[in-house]
Amino acid sequence: MATRVDLRAALAVRPGSRVRLASQDHGETHGWDKEATTPALEKQVARLADLQDRLWAESKHSVLVVLQGIDAAGKDGTINKVMEAFNPQGCSVTSFKVPSDEELAHDYLWRVHQAVPRKGEIGIFNRSHYEDVLVVRVHDIVPRDVWSARYDQINEFERFLADNGTTILKFFLAIDKDEQRERFQARYDDPTKRWKFSMGDLAERKLWDDYQAAFDDALSKTSTAHAPWYLIPANRKWFRNLAVATILGDTIAGLKPAYPPVPPDVPGGLVIE
Repeated sequence: MATRVDLRAALAVRPGSRVRLASQDHGETHGWDKEATTPALEKQVARLADLQDRLWAESKHSVLVVLQGIDAAGKDGTINKVMEAFNPQGCSVTSFKVPSDEELAHDYLWRVHQAVPRKGEIGIFNRSHYEDVLVVRVHDIVPRDVWSARYDQINEFERFLADNGTTILKFFLAIDKDEQRERFQARYDDPTKRWKFSMGDLAERKLWDDYQAAFDDALSKTSTAHAPWYLIPANRKWFRNLAVATILGDTIAGLKPAYPPVPPDVPGGLVIE
């Protein structure tokens, strides 16, 4: 078996680097095989459950997880398989759909800021504020000078969150065009999943190259030391899940969350009758 690497280091997008998704191997597993991944993922999920409990008890840090990727990249599957570790009382999932009239009446980051997790909590964004440099660009919803200015605005927004105690991890789930086709077909062929299939998915698929260019720029321009992107090869779902769980666990562990001390008025050796 090939040597396994430090996934956090291997998959991080270095600030200032230029990302080109077309040159990436989205089936790369960095030395892992499927058989070994099952127990490793179970271990990471248990680790995440313990870390979340400490994070919640300490109530000092918040963690924001951003999931992005083209249609069928596996955002929902990642939430289902990895985030099952978390107690729902301290974890929220926000899916950003087409903005409502109320949201459109404010700046594009208004609805995002409202969904940022509180201290002690973990927040998961299924899609995010990055739609405002992706979909709006590909579909020409706003002029170029508007969406191009948003890279710096997003970096400053994320810097503000980080400076105020929010640890940000951004995962881009990368699949190739053939893998997307297979997943769409499987979704359509499965009677229990066909409800998730939309003809609009096929219309968006025709814009594949436009989306790849938008993804390249977003990853290149907004991976920072305070809010890094991790480029996850996601053709193989089992590796995707392990990579996200490992990086997330390593990052939260780095915060060293700890249970608070026992209140001074609670004596030792107490026997409750």
